[in-house]
Amino acid sequence: MSLRDHLYDLRHRLTLALMFLAIGAIFGYIWWSWEIWKGGSLGNIMIAPYCELPADLRLPKDECKLIQSTPFEAFLVRLKVGLGAGAVLTSPFWLYQIWAFVAPGLYDKERKFARTFVLFASLLFVAGAFLAYYVVPQGLDVLVSFGGDQFATALRANDYFSFILVMLLIFGVSFELPLVIIMLNQTGVLSYEKLKRWRRGFFFGLFVFAAIATPGTDPFSMLALSVAMCVLFELSVQVARIHDKRKARRLAGAEEDYSNLSDDDVSPLNLQTHKDQDNQPSPTPTSPPRDDKPGYDDVT
Repeated sequence: MSLRDHLYDLRHRLTLALMFLAIGAIFGYIWWSWEIWKGGSLGNIMIAPYCELPADLRLPKDECKLIQSTPFEAFLVRLKVGLGAGAVLTSPFWLYQIWAFVAPGLYDKERKFARTFVLFASLLFVAGAFLAYYVVPQGLDVLVSFGGDQFATALRANDYFSFILVMLLIFGVSFELPLVIIMLNQTGVLSYEKLKRWRRGFFFGLFVFAAIATPGTDPFSMLALSVAMCVLFELSVQVARIHDKRKARRLAGAEEDYSNLSDDDVSPLNLQTHKDQDNQPSPTPTSPPRDDKPGYDDVT
């Protein structure tokens, strides 16, 4: 394909991706007040962590409602939350457009690895978002209890939903850590021995990252994120250990048989053999045997 054809294909893929995002945003906007099951509307799901606060900490106490401080705040919040939910629901469709644009330039082995990477990345992001959703109520309880009996919590809708979305995003992205480590190990950048030596430093850095990344000052969200990331890091280290062992056995068993290697693999050449051949002294040239018959020089 020429450069112009690549640009046309990129425009086509981006148009389809934006179309799927728009469809997801419309669905999320409708889902805000549409109960798919009992209590299953998007608005009720998103406001549930706030409703789990004790009644004496909420304002008004007998109801679970947020404050709208500007005329268009409810519309903008509904549109923002609907866009986020729609992007998650339609992610297989717009991610496929990105994949379809990149895939022609990849080898077969890279395509298989990319499919697995996208699948596990989506699952880990959803798992992180679910963990954040169940941690937020405990975090809110700690945050609003700092004022004691002198304060009642009346949250603005925009501030509350921004806090929820940021928590979901931070937890979801943080759960991609094991995939990054496994990818670096597969490409040979990080070995198991390095990860084993740096394990304590990684654990300390993950706790520091969780303390900085979580928007609230509560210990529950920080501990939940840091412990979950440490567990995922340890799992990725064990996957790297298994991969390095298999790679070592494969290189040790492959001497000169290249028939099982694919077109993308590099043959394990025996460099020592070539080095020894290069160090051997070159044979001295010998003059051809002289013929006993008299030649032209002998006659003259």
